[in-house]
Amino acid sequence: MKKVLIANRGEIARRVIRTLKKMGIQSVAIYSDADANAPHVLEADEAVYVGASPSAESYLKQDVILQHCKNLNVDGVHPGYGFLSENGDFAQKVTDAGMIFIGPSPKAMALMGDKLSAKKAVKEFNVPLVPGIDRAITDANEAKEIARKIGYPVLIKASAGGGGKGMRLVESEDMLEEQMKLAQNEARSSFGNDACFVEKFVTKPRHIEIQVFADKQGNTVYLFERECSIQRRHQKVIEEAPSAILTPELREQMGNAAVNVCKACDYEGAGTVEFLLDADLKFYFLEMNTRLQVEHPVTEEITGLDLVEWQIRVARGENLPKAQNELSINGHAIEVRVYAEDTINGFTPDIGRLKRYSVPSGKSVRVDDAFLEGMDIPIYYDPMIAKLIVWGQTREKAIERTIRAIDEYQISGLKTTLDFGKYVLKHEAFTSGNFDTNFVRHYLKDPRVMYTVMEDEGEVLKHGINQIWTSIKERDCKEFASKEITSSWKNARSL
Repeated sequence: MKKVLIANRGEIARRVIRTLKKMGIQSVAIYSDADANAPHVLEADEAVYVGASPSAESYLKQDVILQHCKNLNVDGVHPGYGFLSENGDFAQKVTDAGMIFIGPSPKAMALMGDKLSAKKAVKEFNVPLVPGIDRAITDANEAKEIARKIGYPVLIKASAGGGGKGMRLVESEDMLEEQMKLAQNEARSSFGNDACFVEKFVTKPRHIEIQVFADKQGNTVYLFERECSIQRRHQKVIEEAPSAILTPELREQMGNAAVNVCKACDYEGAGTVEFLLDADLKFYFLEMNTRLQVEHPVTEEITGLDLVEWQIRVARGENLPKAQNELSINGHAIEVRVYAEDTINGFTPDIGRLKRYSVPSGKSVRVDDAFLEGMDIPIYYDPMIAKLIVWGQTREKAIERTIRAIDEYQISGLKTTLDFGKYVLKHEAFTSGNFDTNFVRHYLKDPRVMYTVMEDEGEVLKHGINQIWTSIKERDCKEFASKEITSSWKNARSL
Protein backbone atom coordinates (compact mmCIF):
# COMPACT_ATOMS: atom_id res chain seq x y z
CA MET A 1 0.00 0.00 0.00
CA LYS A 2 1.76 3.12 -1.27
CA LYS A 3 -1.03 5.71 -1.47
CA VAL A 4 -4.17 6.10 0.66
CA LEU A 5 -7.11 8.45 0.16
CA ILE A 6 -8.86 9.64 3.33
CA ALA A 7 -12.57 9.81 2.57
CA ASN A 8 -13.21 12.25 5.38
CA ARG A 9 -12.34 15.67 6.77
CA GLY A 10 -11.34 17.49 9.93
CA GLU A 11 -9.41 16.08 12.84
CA ILE A 12 -9.80 12.42 11.87
CA ALA A 13 -8.32 13.16 8.42
CA ARG A 14 -5.34 14.86 10.11
CA ARG A 15 -5.04 11.92 12.50
CA VAL A 16 -4.86 9.41 9.64
CA ILE A 17 -2.38 11.58 7.71
CA ARG A 18 0.01 11.57 10.71
CA THR A 19 0.16 7.78 10.74
CA LEU A 20 0.49 7.54 6.96
CA LYS A 21 3.51 9.87 7.08
CA LYS A 22 5.04 7.76 9.85
CA MET A 23 4.58 4.62 7.74
CA GLY A 24 5.95 6.21 4.57
CA ILE A 25 2.60 6.03 2.75
CA GLN A 26 1.42 8.92 0.56
CA SER A 27 -1.82 10.62 1.59
CA VAL A 28 -4.64 12.08 -0.50
CA ALA A 29 -7.13 14.45 1.14
CA ILE A 30 -10.54 15.40 -0.20
CA TYR A 31 -12.24 18.72 0.46
CA SER A 32 -15.43 20.70 -0.07
CA ASP A 33 -15.83 24.44 -0.62
CA ALA A 34 -16.00 25.00 3.15
CA ASP A 35 -12.73 23.10 3.70
CA ALA A 36 -10.63 24.49 0.85
CA ASN A 37 -8.02 25.87 3.26
CA ALA A 38 -8.48 23.40 6.11
CA PRO A 39 -5.39 21.95 7.84
CA HIS A 40 -6.03 18.41 6.59
CA VAL A 41 -5.91 19.69 3.01
CA LEU A 42 -2.62 21.51 3.56
CA GLU A 43 -0.98 18.58 5.37
CA ALA A 44 -1.76 15.84 2.84
CA ASP A 45 0.62 14.98 0.00
CA GLU A 46 -2.21 15.58 -2.48
CA ALA A 47 -5.70 17.04 -2.20
CA VAL A 48 -8.71 16.90 -4.52
CA TYR A 49 -11.98 18.82 -4.63
CA VAL A 50 -15.19 16.81 -4.24
CA GLY A 51 -17.97 19.41 -4.27
CA ALA A 52 -20.02 22.05 -2.52
CA SER A 53 -20.07 22.50 1.25
CA PRO A 54 -23.09 20.35 2.21
CA SER A 55 -21.90 16.79 2.87
CA ALA A 56 -24.48 15.33 0.46
CA GLU A 57 -22.80 17.33 -2.30
CA SER A 58 -19.21 16.47 -1.35
CA TYR A 59 -18.12 13.98 1.32
CA LEU A 60 -20.98 11.58 0.55
CA LYS A 61 -20.53 11.58 -3.24
CA GLN A 62 -19.22 8.06 -3.67
CA ASP A 63 -18.73 8.09 -7.44
CA VAL A 64 -16.76 11.35 -7.36
CA ILE A 65 -14.49 10.03 -4.61
CA LEU A 66 -13.95 6.73 -6.41
CA GLN A 67 -13.10 8.49 -9.66
CA HIS A 68 -10.43 10.51 -7.87
CA CYS A 69 -9.05 7.25 -6.46
CA LYS A 70 -8.75 5.79 -9.94
CA ASN A 71 -7.23 8.94 -11.42
CA LEU A 72 -4.56 9.12 -8.69
CA ASN A 73 -3.78 5.38 -8.59
CA VAL A 74 -4.81 5.07 -4.96
CA ASP A 75 -4.16 1.70 -3.28
CA GLY A 76 -6.38 2.08 -0.24
CA VAL A 77 -9.22 4.17 1.21
CA HIS A 78 -9.50 5.08 4.88
CA PRO A 79 -13.08 6.19 5.72
CA GLY A 80 -12.42 7.72 9.17
CA TYR A 81 -15.67 7.89 11.13
CA GLY A 82 -19.04 9.29 10.12
CA PHE A 83 -19.87 10.01 6.46
CA LEU A 84 -19.20 6.77 4.50
CA SER A 85 -17.34 4.88 7.23
CA GLU A 86 -20.15 2.37 7.86
CA ASN A 87 -21.58 2.31 4.35
CA GLY A 88 -21.29 -1.24 3.07
CA ASP A 89 -22.11 -0.23 -0.51
CA PHE A 90 -19.17 2.17 -0.56
CA ALA A 91 -16.84 -0.43 0.93
CA GLN A 92 -17.93 -2.88 -1.77
CA LYS A 93 -17.36 -0.32 -4.54
CA VAL A 94 -13.85 0.35 -3.24
CA THR A 95 -13.09 -3.37 -3.25
CA ASP A 96 -14.63 -3.91 -6.69
CA ALA A 97 -12.43 -1.10 -8.04
CA GLY A 98 -9.34 -3.08 -7.00
CA MET A 99 -8.47 -1.02 -3.91
CA ILE A 100 -8.29 -1.89 -0.23
CA PHE A 101 -11.03 -0.59 2.05
CA ILE A 102 -9.36 0.01 5.42
CA GLY A 103 -12.17 -1.38 7.51
CA PRO A 104 -14.37 -4.45 7.91
CA SER A 105 -16.10 -6.36 5.12
CA PRO A 106 -19.39 -5.07 3.66
CA LYS A 107 -21.05 -8.23 5.01
CA ALA A 108 -19.97 -7.50 8.60
CA MET A 109 -21.04 -3.87 8.22
CA ALA A 110 -24.51 -4.88 7.04
CA LEU A 111 -24.95 -7.44 9.81
CA MET A 112 -23.84 -5.15 12.64
CA GLY A 113 -25.32 -2.00 11.09
CA ASP A 114 -28.84 -3.26 11.78
CA LYS A 115 -29.45 -3.58 15.51
CA LEU A 116 -31.95 -6.41 15.11
CA SER A 117 -29.75 -8.57 12.89
CA ALA A 118 -26.84 -7.84 15.24
CA LYS A 119 -28.82 -9.03 18.25
CA LYS A 120 -29.79 -12.23 16.47
CA ALA A 121 -26.20 -12.92 15.47
CA VAL A 122 -24.61 -12.39 18.88
CA LYS A 123 -27.36 -14.30 20.68
CA GLU A 124 -25.97 -17.52 19.18
CA PHE A 125 -22.62 -16.75 20.84
CA ASN A 126 -24.19 -16.32 24.30
CA VAL A 127 -23.58 -12.56 24.45
CA PRO A 128 -25.94 -11.05 27.10
CA LEU A 129 -28.83 -9.04 25.64
CA VAL A 130 -31.19 -6.48 27.17
CA PRO A 131 -34.65 -8.08 27.71
CA GLY A 132 -36.94 -7.23 24.79
CA ILE A 133 -37.68 -8.40 21.25
CA ASP A 134 -35.32 -9.07 18.37
CA ARG A 135 -37.68 -8.26 15.49
CA ALA A 136 -39.07 -5.08 13.98
CA ILE A 137 -42.56 -3.86 14.80
CA THR A 138 -44.73 -1.04 13.45
CA ASP A 139 -47.94 -1.58 15.39
CA ALA A 140 -48.34 0.41 18.62
CA ASN A 141 -50.72 -2.15 20.15
CA GLU A 142 -48.17 -4.91 19.70
CA ALA A 143 -45.55 -2.65 21.28
CA LYS A 144 -47.84 -2.11 24.27
CA GLU A 145 -48.27 -5.84 24.72
CA ILE A 146 -44.51 -6.37 24.67
CA ALA A 147 -43.93 -3.52 27.11
CA ARG A 148 -46.42 -4.99 29.57
CA LYS A 149 -44.49 -8.28 29.53
CA ILE A 150 -41.02 -6.84 30.10
CA GLY A 151 -42.21 -3.99 32.34
CA TYR A 152 -41.85 -0.21 32.16
CA PRO A 153 -39.80 1.85 31.56
CA VAL A 154 -38.94 0.70 28.03
CA LEU A 155 -37.00 2.09 25.09
CA ILE A 156 -38.40 2.37 21.59
CA LYS A 157 -35.34 2.15 19.33
CA ALA A 158 -34.77 2.47 15.61
CA SER A 159 -33.32 -0.68 14.10
CA ALA A 160 -31.01 1.25 11.77
CA GLY A 161 -28.56 4.07 12.47
CA GLY A 162 -27.26 5.38 15.77
CA GLY A 163 -26.21 8.56 17.54
CA GLY A 164 -29.32 8.52 19.72
CA LYS A 165 -31.65 9.15 16.76
CA GLY A 166 -34.90 7.24 16.61
CA MET A 167 -34.76 6.49 20.34
CA ARG A 168 -37.52 7.29 22.84
CA LEU A 169 -37.88 6.52 26.55
CA VAL A 170 -41.39 5.42 27.53
CA GLU A 171 -42.24 5.35 31.23
CA SER A 172 -45.93 4.43 31.03
CA GLU A 173 -48.40 2.90 28.58
CA ASP A 174 -50.27 6.14 27.91
CA MET A 175 -47.05 7.62 26.44
CA LEU A 176 -46.11 4.70 24.21
CA GLU A 177 -48.12 5.36 21.05
CA GLU A 178 -47.02 8.99 20.75
CA GLN A 179 -43.36 8.22 21.50
CA MET A 180 -43.34 5.33 19.03
CA LYS A 181 -44.60 7.62 16.25
CA LEU A 182 -41.88 10.15 17.09
CA ALA A 183 -39.20 7.45 17.04
CA GLN A 184 -40.45 6.12 13.69
CA ASN A 185 -40.62 9.59 12.14
CA GLU A 186 -37.06 10.41 13.24
CA ALA A 187 -35.76 7.03 12.06
CA ARG A 188 -37.47 7.43 8.68
CA SER A 189 -36.04 10.91 8.26
CA SER A 190 -32.50 10.01 9.40
CA PHE A 191 -32.03 6.50 8.01
CA GLY A 192 -34.81 5.94 5.48
CA ASN A 193 -36.00 3.04 7.63
CA ASP A 194 -38.70 3.33 10.31
CA ALA A 195 -38.32 -0.18 11.71
CA CYS A 196 -38.26 -0.10 15.53
CA PHE A 197 -38.05 -2.55 18.37
CA VAL A 198 -38.79 -2.49 22.10
CA GLU A 199 -36.40 -3.33 24.91
CA LYS A 200 -36.25 -2.88 28.66
CA PHE A 201 -34.79 0.43 29.83
CA VAL A 202 -31.81 -0.26 32.07
CA THR A 203 -32.00 2.00 35.11
CA LYS A 204 -28.81 3.82 36.15
CA PRO A 205 -27.03 2.59 33.01
CA ARG A 206 -23.36 3.09 32.33
CA HIS A 207 -22.12 3.09 28.76
CA ILE A 208 -19.04 0.88 28.53
CA GLU A 209 -17.46 0.02 25.20
CA ILE A 210 -14.74 -2.45 24.32
CA GLN A 211 -12.16 -1.75 21.60
CA VAL A 212 -11.67 -4.85 19.47
CA PHE A 213 -9.33 -5.77 16.62
CA ALA A 214 -9.36 -8.77 14.30
CA ASP A 215 -7.13 -9.77 11.41
CA LYS A 216 -7.83 -11.77 8.25
CA GLN A 217 -6.29 -14.89 9.80
CA GLY A 218 -8.99 -15.11 12.49
CA ASN A 219 -7.00 -13.64 15.38
CA THR A 220 -9.04 -11.33 17.62
CA VAL A 221 -8.11 -9.26 20.68
CA TYR A 222 -9.78 -6.69 22.91
CA LEU A 223 -7.87 -3.56 23.88
CA PHE A 224 -9.81 -2.99 27.11
CA GLU A 225 -12.68 -0.63 27.80
CA ARG A 226 -13.69 3.00 27.55
CA GLU A 227 -16.20 4.62 29.90
CA CYS A 228 -18.54 6.82 27.84
CA SER A 229 -21.35 7.60 30.27
CA ILE A 230 -21.06 11.41 30.27
CA GLN A 231 -23.41 12.25 27.42
CA ARG A 232 -25.88 14.80 26.16
CA ARG A 233 -28.69 13.81 23.80
CA HIS A 234 -27.37 10.22 23.91
CA GLN A 235 -24.06 11.44 22.45
CA LYS A 236 -20.73 11.26 24.25
CA VAL A 237 -18.92 14.34 25.55
CA ILE A 238 -16.33 12.90 27.97
CA GLU A 239 -14.68 9.49 27.70
CA GLU A 240 -12.06 7.77 29.84
CA ALA A 241 -10.05 4.58 29.90
CA PRO A 242 -10.11 2.43 31.84
CA SER A 243 -13.48 2.63 33.62
CA ALA A 244 -13.42 3.48 37.31
CA ILE A 245 -15.90 0.73 38.11
CA LEU A 246 -14.75 -2.40 36.28
CA THR A 247 -12.92 -5.12 38.19
CA PRO A 248 -10.28 -7.20 36.38
CA GLU A 249 -12.74 -10.12 36.35
CA LEU A 250 -15.58 -8.06 34.84
CA ARG A 251 -13.17 -6.52 32.31
CA GLU A 252 -12.19 -9.99 31.13
CA GLN A 253 -15.82 -11.12 30.91
CA MET A 254 -16.80 -8.10 28.83
CA GLY A 255 -13.68 -8.40 26.69
CA ASN A 256 -14.41 -12.05 25.91
CA ALA A 257 -18.04 -11.17 25.09
CA ALA A 258 -16.79 -8.49 22.69
CA VAL A 259 -14.50 -11.04 21.00
CA ASN A 260 -17.52 -13.32 20.57
CA VAL A 261 -19.38 -10.47 18.86
CA CYS A 262 -16.51 -10.31 16.36
CA LYS A 263 -16.77 -14.05 15.78
CA ALA A 264 -20.51 -13.71 15.18
CA CYS A 265 -19.88 -11.58 12.08
CA ASP A 266 -16.42 -12.79 10.92
CA TYR A 267 -15.04 -9.37 11.73
CA GLU A 268 -11.82 -7.83 10.42
CA GLY A 269 -10.13 -4.59 11.47
CA ALA A 270 -10.98 -2.09 14.21
CA GLY A 271 -14.37 -2.15 15.85
CA THR A 272 -16.10 -1.15 19.06
CA VAL A 273 -18.60 -3.28 20.94
CA GLU A 274 -20.88 -1.18 23.12
CA PHE A 275 -22.48 -2.47 26.31
CA LEU A 276 -24.85 -1.15 28.94
CA LEU A 277 -23.80 -1.87 32.52
CA ASP A 278 -26.55 -1.77 35.16
CA ALA A 279 -26.40 -0.91 38.85
CA ASP A 280 -25.76 -4.58 39.70
CA LEU A 281 -22.77 -4.69 37.30
CA LYS A 282 -24.62 -6.88 34.81
CA PHE A 283 -23.76 -6.01 31.23
CA TYR A 284 -25.82 -6.21 28.04
CA PHE A 285 -24.87 -5.93 24.37
CA LEU A 286 -26.00 -2.63 22.88
CA GLU A 287 -24.49 -2.47 19.38
CA MET A 288 -21.26 -2.68 17.41
CA ASN A 289 -19.67 0.26 15.60
CA THR A 290 -17.81 -1.09 12.59
CA ARG A 291 -15.17 1.66 12.42
CA LEU A 292 -12.65 3.60 14.45
CA GLN A 293 -14.33 5.60 17.21
CA VAL A 294 -14.01 9.32 17.92
CA GLU A 295 -12.67 8.43 21.36
CA HIS A 296 -9.99 5.95 20.19
CA PRO A 297 -7.15 8.21 21.51
CA VAL A 298 -7.80 7.26 25.15
CA THR A 299 -7.19 3.63 24.24
CA GLU A 300 -4.00 4.63 22.45
CA GLU A 301 -2.83 6.53 25.52
CA ILE A 302 -3.26 3.62 27.96
CA THR A 303 -1.87 0.96 25.61
CA GLY A 304 0.87 2.91 23.84
CA LEU A 305 -0.44 1.71 20.46
CA ASP A 306 -1.28 3.46 17.19
CA LEU A 307 -4.72 2.11 16.24
CA VAL A 308 -4.66 3.66 12.76
CA GLU A 309 -1.39 1.82 12.09
CA TRP A 310 -3.05 -1.40 13.27
CA GLN A 311 -5.92 -0.74 10.85
CA ILE A 312 -3.53 -0.36 7.93
CA ARG A 313 -1.48 -3.42 8.82
CA VAL A 314 -4.60 -5.58 9.15
CA ALA A 315 -5.96 -4.22 5.84
CA ARG A 316 -2.66 -5.22 4.18
CA GLY A 317 -3.21 -8.78 5.37
CA GLU A 318 -0.71 -8.78 8.23
CA ASN A 319 -1.26 -10.53 11.54
CA LEU A 320 -2.29 -8.47 14.55
CA PRO A 321 0.87 -6.84 15.96
CA LYS A 322 0.20 -8.23 19.45
CA ALA A 323 -1.61 -11.15 21.07
CA GLN A 324 -4.00 -10.73 23.99
CA ASN A 325 -1.43 -11.73 26.60
CA GLU A 326 0.93 -9.02 25.31
CA LEU A 327 -1.57 -6.21 25.92
CA SER A 328 -1.78 -4.29 29.20
CA ILE A 329 -3.15 -1.07 30.69
CA ASN A 330 -0.76 1.70 31.67
CA GLY A 331 -2.23 4.61 33.61
CA HIS A 332 -5.44 6.47 32.88
CA ALA A 333 -6.61 8.72 30.02
CA ILE A 334 -9.48 11.20 29.65
CA GLU A 335 -10.89 12.78 26.51
CA VAL A 336 -13.02 15.93 26.53
CA ARG A 337 -14.77 16.69 23.26
CA VAL A 338 -14.61 20.42 22.55
CA TYR A 339 -17.84 21.24 20.76
CA ALA A 340 -18.88 24.66 19.45
CA GLU A 341 -22.02 24.56 21.57
CA ASP A 342 -23.89 26.80 23.99
CA THR A 343 -24.27 24.67 27.11
CA ILE A 344 -26.49 27.21 28.87
CA ASN A 345 -29.01 26.94 26.04
CA GLY A 346 -29.20 23.18 25.89
CA PHE A 347 -25.98 22.38 24.03
CA THR A 348 -27.19 24.12 20.88
CA PRO A 349 -24.59 24.67 18.11
CA ASP A 350 -22.80 28.03 18.34
CA ILE A 351 -21.20 28.40 14.95
CA GLY A 352 -18.85 31.33 14.37
CA ARG A 353 -15.24 32.40 13.93
CA LEU A 354 -12.35 31.36 16.15
CA LYS A 355 -11.14 34.84 17.03
CA ARG A 356 -8.72 33.39 19.54
CA TYR A 357 -7.54 29.78 19.44
CA SER A 358 -4.60 28.53 21.50
CA VAL A 359 -4.32 24.91 22.61
CA PRO A 360 -2.78 23.67 25.86
CA SER A 361 0.50 21.78 25.89
CA GLY A 362 2.70 20.06 28.39
CA LYS A 363 3.29 16.65 29.86
CA SER A 364 0.86 14.01 28.59
CA VAL A 365 -1.47 16.54 26.91
CA ARG A 366 -2.67 15.81 23.38
CA VAL A 367 -5.05 17.85 21.21
CA ASP A 368 -6.54 16.34 18.05
CA ASP A 369 -8.15 19.25 16.20
CA ALA A 370 -8.95 20.59 12.75
CA PHE A 371 -8.91 24.38 13.02
CA LEU A 372 -6.57 27.33 13.27
CA GLU A 373 -7.09 30.77 14.77
CA GLY A 374 -9.20 32.95 12.49
CA MET A 375 -11.04 30.05 10.84
CA ASP A 376 -14.82 29.73 10.75
CA ILE A 377 -16.61 26.67 12.15
CA PRO A 378 -18.75 25.52 9.19
CA ILE A 379 -22.48 25.06 9.72
CA TYR A 380 -22.53 22.03 7.45
CA TYR A 381 -20.81 19.48 9.68
CA ASP A 382 -20.56 18.23 13.24
CA PRO A 383 -19.70 21.16 15.59
CA MET A 384 -16.72 19.41 17.21
CA ILE A 385 -13.67 21.69 17.22
CA ALA A 386 -11.21 19.37 18.91
CA LYS A 387 -10.57 16.51 21.27
CA LEU A 388 -8.53 17.21 24.40
CA ILE A 389 -6.81 14.02 25.55
CA VAL A 390 -4.81 13.84 28.77
CA TRP A 391 -2.93 10.93 30.36
CA GLY A 392 -1.97 10.40 33.99
CA GLN A 393 -0.44 7.57 35.99
CA THR A 394 -3.66 7.44 38.04
CA ARG A 395 -7.25 8.55 37.45
CA GLU A 396 -6.83 11.34 39.99
CA LYS A 397 -3.72 12.63 38.25
CA ALA A 398 -5.45 12.46 34.84
CA ILE A 399 -8.41 14.48 36.17
CA GLU A 400 -6.08 17.06 37.69
CA ARG A 401 -4.09 17.45 34.48
CA THR A 402 -7.24 17.68 32.35
CA ILE A 403 -8.66 20.50 34.48
CA ARG A 404 -5.36 22.36 34.18
CA ALA A 405 -5.36 21.83 30.39
CA ILE A 406 -8.92 23.17 30.14
CA ASP A 407 -7.82 26.30 32.01
CA GLU A 408 -4.98 26.75 29.51
CA TYR A 409 -7.20 26.24 26.45
CA GLN A 410 -8.01 29.66 24.98
CA ILE A 411 -11.02 29.96 22.67
CA SER A 412 -13.06 33.06 21.94
CA GLY A 413 -15.54 34.07 19.28
CA LEU A 414 -17.97 31.29 20.12
CA LYS A 415 -19.14 29.19 23.05
CA THR A 416 -17.75 25.71 23.70
CA THR A 417 -18.25 22.71 25.99
CA LEU A 418 -14.97 23.29 27.83
CA ASP A 419 -16.71 24.78 30.87
CA PHE A 420 -19.05 21.79 30.93
CA GLY A 421 -16.05 19.48 30.83
CA LYS A 422 -14.47 21.24 33.79
CA TYR A 423 -17.75 21.16 35.73
CA VAL A 424 -18.01 17.38 35.23
CA LEU A 425 -14.38 16.70 36.16
CA LYS A 426 -14.73 18.65 39.42
CA HIS A 427 -18.10 17.13 40.34
CA GLU A 428 -18.16 14.69 43.26
CA ALA A 429 -20.26 12.19 41.28
CA PHE A 430 -17.54 11.96 38.62
CA THR A 431 -14.51 11.98 40.92
CA SER A 432 -16.07 9.25 43.06
CA GLY A 433 -16.96 7.17 40.01
CA ASN A 434 -20.60 7.09 41.10
CA PHE A 435 -22.31 8.32 37.92
CA ASP A 436 -24.24 7.03 34.92
CA THR A 437 -25.63 8.23 31.59
CA ASN A 438 -28.14 10.43 33.43
CA PHE A 439 -25.44 12.82 34.70
CA VAL A 440 -26.74 15.82 32.74
CA ARG A 441 -30.35 15.14 33.76
CA HIS A 442 -29.44 14.77 37.43
CA TYR A 443 -26.82 17.48 37.91
CA LEU A 444 -27.39 20.00 35.15
CA LYS A 445 -31.10 20.72 35.26
CA ASP A 446 -30.14 24.41 35.26
CA PRO A 447 -26.88 24.73 33.27
CA ARG A 448 -26.13 28.05 34.98
CA VAL A 449 -25.05 26.00 37.99
CA MET A 450 -21.72 25.52 36.22
CA TYR A 451 -20.90 29.17 36.84
CA THR A 452 -22.00 29.24 40.48
CA VAL A 453 -19.91 26.35 41.79
CA MET A 454 -16.63 28.28 41.79
CA GLU A 455 -16.90 29.06 45.46
CA ASP A 456 -13.46 30.31 46.32
CA GLU A 457 -12.21 33.71 45.19
CA GLY A 458 -9.09 32.27 43.63
CA GLU A 459 -11.06 30.09 41.23
CA VAL A 460 -13.32 32.96 40.19
CA LEU A 461 -10.37 35.30 39.80
CA LYS A 462 -8.41 32.78 37.73
CA HIS A 463 -11.37 32.21 35.43
CA GLY A 464 -11.94 35.96 35.08
CA ILE A 465 -8.29 36.77 34.36
CA ASN A 466 -8.06 34.02 31.73
CA GLN A 467 -11.06 35.50 29.93
CA ILE A 468 -9.73 39.05 30.16
CA TRP A 469 -6.24 38.06 29.03
CA THR A 470 -7.71 36.29 26.00
CA SER A 471 -9.63 39.47 25.19
CA ILE A 472 -6.46 41.56 25.57
CA LYS A 473 -4.54 39.28 23.21
CA GLU A 474 -7.31 39.57 20.63
CA ARG A 475 -7.10 43.36 20.63
CA ASP A 476 -3.32 43.43 21.05
CA CYS A 477 -3.76 46.10 23.71
CA LYS A 478 -1.45 44.92 26.46
CA GLU A 479 -1.13 48.41 27.88
CA PHE A 480 -4.62 47.99 29.30
CA ALA A 481 -3.79 44.70 31.02
CA SER A 482 -3.26 46.07 34.50
CA LYS A 483 -6.49 48.13 34.43
CA GLU A 484 -8.61 45.25 33.10
CA ILE A 485 -7.23 42.66 35.50
CA THR A 486 -7.83 45.02 38.42
CA SER A 487 -11.42 45.38 37.21
CA SER A 488 -11.70 41.60 36.93
CA TRP A 489 -10.53 41.23 40.54
CA LYS A 490 -13.20 43.65 41.72
CA ASN A 491 -15.87 41.79 39.77
CA ALA A 492 -14.68 38.45 41.14
CA ARG A 493 -14.90 39.70 44.71
CA SER A 494 -18.42 41.00 44.09
CA LEU A 495 -19.52 37.51 43.08
